[in-house]
Amino acid sequence: MIVRISGEGQFQLPDEDADRLNQLDNDAVSAVEAGDRAKFKQLWGQMLELVNVDGNRLEEDELVESDVILPPRDVSFEEARAEFTGEGLIPD
Repeated sequence: MIVRISGEGQFQLPDEDADRLNQLDNDAVSAVEAGDRAKFKQLWGQMLELVNVDGNRLEEDELVESDVILPPRDVSFEEARAEFTGEGLIPD
């Protein structure tokens, strides 16, 4: 799975992490819908950590279509309300 973190670049995430990232995304949607800023911040941090730790950064000149595009690292809760809705960033 190719994941882009807006403003940072693309990462090749192992296929076995796709379900974990999707679950974190779904949980983040639930936190946003409940208005739970602290829970969202925790889950958002876990999503970024998963991509950064398990993913391999692609070279900037390597052009690959992203399967998932994550908002910038500093996404605000208000901005998250517009992106973490319905099925989230990763459709089921």
